Order: sequence, then C-alpha cells, then structure tokens
Amino acid sequence: MPIAEVLVLRWLHILAMVYWLGGEWGVFQTSRHVVDPSLSMEERRRHMETAYRIDILARTGIILLLPLGLHMGNMYGLQPFGGPWLWGMWVAFGGWLGLCWAAFAHRETDLGVRLTLWDERIRYFVIPVLLVSAVLSLLGLGPFLAGPGLMWFSYKILIYSLLLVIGLYLRFVMREWTQLFRVLAEGPNTEVERKLAKSLRFGKRLAYVYWVGIAATAFLGTTKFI
Repeated sequence: MPIAEVLVLRWLHILAMVYWLGGEWGVFQTSRHVVDPSLSMEERRRHMETAYRIDILARTGIILLLPLGLHMGNMYGLQPFGGPWLWGMWVAFGGWLGLCWAAFAHRETDLGVRLTLWDERIRYFVIPVLLVSAVLSLLGLGPFLAGPGLMWFSYKILIYSLLLVIGLYLRFVMREWTQLFRVLAEGPNTEVERKLAKSLRFGKRLAYVYWVGIAATAFLGTTKFI
C-alpha cells in the first residue's frame, strides 16, 4: 500500500522542525566557548567551526519548513495556491537553500559574507509577505482560510514570520563574528572581545524567545485547537 503524500510531507516537516530547534540549541551552547577570551584562538576557532556546522542544519530546517507547510496547506485546502504555483515555489526555495549552503561552503571568506548578505536580503522579502498574509487572513481577508477551527494555519505563519525576524538578527551575529575573528587573528583586541560578549548576552535573551516560538508553532500544528 503506497504511503500518502501528505504523510511524507508531514514527516519531513517534523524533521525540519527538529533540526531547527535542536540546531539552535547546539549553536547557543557552542557560542559560549566562541566568545570566551580565556581560550586560545585555535580552540575558539574550533568551536566557531562547530557552530557553523550545527547552524547549517538549523538554517536548512528553517527554509524547508515554509514550502513543506504551504504544500500541506494546499492539500488541506487552507491556502489556494497549488499546481504550477507549488512547482514554482519549490524551485524558488530550492534556489534559496542552495544559496544558504553555498554561503556555508565559503564561510569565513569574502564570498561567503556576500552570499550570506543575499540570504538575508531574501528574508527582507519573505518576512513582510508572510506577516501581511497571515494578518490579513486572520482578519478574514485571505489569502489563507482562517475560519473557526482553521485559524491555526495562519497563526503558524504569523509566528514563523516573527521567528524569521529573530533568526535574521542571529544571522547578523554570526556574520559579525566571522568579521571580528579576522581582527582577533591579528592579535588581542579588547574592543572586539567586548563586542563579542555583548552580542552573546543579547543573543541569549532572544534565544529563549526563539525556543518558545518554535515550540508554539509545533503545538499549533499538532493540536490545531483554534
């Protein structure tokens, strides 16, 4: 008996969520060692490399969650864009994912920084589109179906778009660390160490909000209670 397409998509959606949540936790824990000035530069670089390798799985999960969710949303009748639109969506997100992995492959180089900037610019477009679409849908203006018992889908899109804002800031942090480590490679620098410590302190506060938001989207998708 063949496995239903929606079940495969749901399985992939769960995997993407797991990699997102687990990856962000791994990066958070590793980052403490990255900014620890008591460690040697060689040791800190090893932790930085570990953070990058964990983070790419989280980034992959973040990007894949959206097309998987929209695809299932069409199958459930919650969003009207199907057929050729779905194919175009997967091609577009495949390109975005390829850009993300290219930036990872060229990390800590000028090309990697430029590719990361393009990754961020895509988010400048995706975030407002999702945010506006979710809010309009919850107001009954579409494009998503958000009647009684069906609002969970639009709320998931809304929370996801807000989490992308936090994720975008954390992308800034990772890119800044790459640039600051180039300065530290030239020798001890108190100002750079201060910037690293400051970014970690603020990032820790955002991380807690991030984890709660990720858990909330998973809860909505599982319970569908609104």
